[in-house]
Amino acid sequence: MKIVVLAGGISTERAVSLVTGSGVCRALRENGHQAILVDLFLGVADAPGDLNVLFDAPDGLCPEAKIEVQAPDLEAVKKSRADQSASHLGPHVLELCALADIVFLGLHGQDGEDGRIQAALDLLGVPYTGAGHLASAIAMDKAVSKQIMDAAGIPTPKWKLLEYGQEDAARLAEELPMPCVVKTIGGGSSLGVYLPEDRAQLRAALGEVLRYGAKVLVEERIYGRELTVAVLGERWLPAVETVPAGKEFDYEAKYQAGAALETCPADLTPEQMAAAGEMALRVHKALGLEVYSRTDMILDEQGRLWCLEANSLPGMTPTSFVPKEAGAVGMSYNQLCEEIVQRSYRLKRRAY
Repeated sequence: MKIVVLAGGISTERAVSLVTGSGVCRALRENGHQAILVDLFLGVADAPGDLNVLFDAPDGLCPEAKIEVQAPDLEAVKKSRADQSASHLGPHVLELCALADIVFLGLHGQDGEDGRIQAALDLLGVPYTGAGHLASAIAMDKAVSKQIMDAAGIPTPKWKLLEYGQEDAARLAEELPMPCVVKTIGGGSSLGVYLPEDRAQLRAALGEVLRYGAKVLVEERIYGRELTVAVLGERWLPAVETVPAGKEFDYEAKYQAGAALETCPADLTPEQMAAAGEMALRVHKALGLEVYSRTDMILDEQGRLWCLEANSLPGMTPTSFVPKEAGAVGMSYNQLCEEIVQRSYRLKRRAY
């Protein structure tokens, strides 16, 4: 198959996406596909007249990508594009996608998980991996997905959606219940997530989170074991438990070696493992997700599970949670990428 692996883009998770995309692209090429990596934002500036020849590029156009301690400088990325267009789609991106048999979405965050690129590909009539545009948008918006979880009877921490300005931060810091979590409604990779321990930290968090958008979610903080569970097809995979080396499971803890201890499968009783898996499957179905997803949850001291959020395009770096969970049931990284492609290719998207 001719496969375009879309990665990069202009979200705060750009670096993670490029590592995901590179890993997936190389795996698919090893599986015998004509796979190439295309950066959603940068595109292919110096493309040949016949774009088809790019699918034979010996390196699959894969960059030497890595995840730094800090999130990428997006302004520098924007300035690096020659055309300086306002478009979030780089040169020849849609043309290359139209030539592909399927597009593997290795994107995370804005433009990737929010349903917009899915909708564009639907209009092109090009198959792509993962959930459709509507389910992607729902899962990306933490407030909307919380409403659906509440309606479906899926336990999730109490929450409140706020819209405010910097001038309101001090007042809100005195009014909101503690302990709480402050987060942007559309973030990922723990960017835009704050765990204040006192009201001074809460005030600072309420000010800083506005960098990510005007809508802010504040939810009750549940203490317990941090679990994440992947769904692949119609089945759940073994849970992973994460214990950060520091106080918080932030961007650095997620992606830097030694910053967190990850146990897969998690040390749970069979009953707890099954309950976590069934919760992930319920969330996957309630939000309308397809092919694969990953749900984050807390197991509290009383043994109750609380769903935090679902990820419609979870990280697919070779060391990410989903590949680890697949490995725990004997599935290699290459086999996982192949199953995602084949399941997605067989999907019949609804035509609007």
